[in-house]
Amino acid sequence: MQKVLALIGPTAIGKTDLAIKLAQKLNAEIISGDSMQIYREVAIGTAKATPEEQAQVKHYLVDNQSIFEEFSVKNFVDQAMEAIDSVSSDRKLPFLVGGTGFYVNALLNDMQLGEKDKQETSVEPVWEKFLEEHGTEALWLELEKRDSEAAHKIARSDSRRAMRALTVIDRTGQKFSEQQETIQPRYDYLLIGLNSDRQKIYERINLRVDKMMQLGLLEEAKYVYENRDREYQVLQAIGYKEFFPYFEGKNSLDECVKALKTASRRYAKRQLTYFRNKLPVKWFDPLDDPNCAEKIQKTVEEWLNV
Repeated sequence: MQKVLALIGPTAIGKTDLAIKLAQKLNAEIISGDSMQIYREVAIGTAKATPEEQAQVKHYLVDNQSIFEEFSVKNFVDQAMEAIDSVSSDRKLPFLVGGTGFYVNALLNDMQLGEKDKQETSVEPVWEKFLEEHGTEALWLELEKRDSEAAHKIARSDSRRAMRALTVIDRTGQKFSEQQETIQPRYDYLLIGLNSDRQKIYERINLRVDKMMQLGLLEEAKYVYENRDREYQVLQAIGYKEFFPYFEGKNSLDECVKALKTASRRYAKRQLTYFRNKLPVKWFDPLDDPNCAEKIQKTVEEWLNV
């Protein structure tokens, strides 16, 4: 079975920097496991590896398409599997790096994603109509009625994931949450997780948001806001929708920055909950353990030699 190394962890924990260093030592190439880094038009809010970082190690599934194009978890799995084949054919180690737990899980394990074939859209039109007529909150409540476990792992504002979950329920006749329990590994994978003291992670998140603002996040968010006349996934992404009240003159910029920091901290908490509940992770602490990188490298090398 094809070996795949994966590195996960909450936002701002330091995955990108560590992944590049490990990839160089392990003769690996990086496949992004982030649901938003696939889009060309957004880079700051998605914490995408910089061009300089990407030049150090080859990256896949970064800047592949426009934010206005539909991109489902099924699309991600298909493209990531192709990337894994390409990397392994060059006798290098496929290295999946990202924080979108469901995407990572769907790739590493052979999950039923509820798609009948590649030509089908990822969302049934009935749920798009329901969202248009009743709104995001009503959509989430509908999912909660049908599958409370799945609903409580999806943000109330994340209409795209809620519609996908409802679509899977419609197509398979089974709860979305239950389908994730009956899965088989697609690869021989090792899943490395980064975690540390929660307060330290929150401090790093706050600093990251401040840095993003310096790099021009507001201008990037304005671009997303000005193109809100059509439905696309980035509209619901953390890092953009928090600034909409500022552009509408409802909240101050400081209020929106604080809202983004709060949303990011909550997202980090949800990420860790998913990783712990759904995936077999070997955990390491990159913030408190100065030998973290060396320990991870040793663990990976032992796994590769099995």
